[in-house]
Amino acid sequence: MTEVLTSAGPLRPAVRDALCRQMLRLADSKRLLGIRYSDWLLGAPSIEAGIAASSMAQDEWGHARLLYAMLKDVGLDPVAVERDRPATAYANLPALDRPFSDWCAFVVANVVVDGALSVALQAFAAGGYEPARSRVPKMLAEEEFHRSHGVAWFRRLAGGAEAARARLRAESERMLPSTLAWVAPEDGAARLLAEEGVAGPGPEFLRRFLGDVGPVLERAGIETGAVAPDWQGWDAERGRGAGRPDDESVRRARGDRNRALFVE
Repeated sequence: MTEVLTSAGPLRPAVRDALCRQMLRLADSKRLLGIRYSDWLLGAPSIEAGIAASSMAQDEWGHARLLYAMLKDVGLDPVAVERDRPATAYANLPALDRPFSDWCAFVVANVVVDGALSVALQAFAAGGYEPARSRVPKMLAEEEFHRSHGVAWFRRLAGGAEAARARLRAESERMLPSTLAWVAPEDGAARLLAEEGVAGPGPEFLRRFLGDVGPVLERAGIETGAVAPDWQGWDAERGRGAGRPDDESVRRARGDRNRALFVE
């Protein structure tokens, strides 16, 4: 049985640093995914789809706030992390670096990116770090709606016009390689967390991710087993591949336009 850690205090500095990086990877991805979902509140194909996008955006922002707050346990100021970092410091999934170009991209991200975040959260909650074990299950319960929404739309579009099917295939091929690398990074930080029992082993949850999304993506002609993780430009400090989110999205994530109105 995994030993439960009520705080990060007893961890060795290297393990605590790895834990900090993992929380940032999750929180930054949640924050950016919420922004990407919010972009489609008025541009969705139907009023109902726009409402769903709004609901999912709110979920992601709430999850991000909880994850940022957990950084206190590793000695970071969550307020500074949320409001002061440049785009080059963000550790989000690379597929979130730019806005979704159309509704097909939204749907693929709903399946692939949101699905990747769910299995990463499962791995985080499967370890012995009590703050994750107590907070993540509620996030995962809320993610069930996200999954059902993404799968339903993917099936609908994949079974319709060939143009939509082609767009699903193109976006899946674009997002999947970097997402596979992000889910189970082959770097020292991920291995260290697993070895110390702070988080679950990445390879196990990578297989779970492929098992979840594989049957869905097959409807657009994507064989996930034939897609290789993209390690190009891997940044071990941020736990992601090369690149960064666009400046405007980071300004939105930090709340730059309303900075004078912040109330804590």
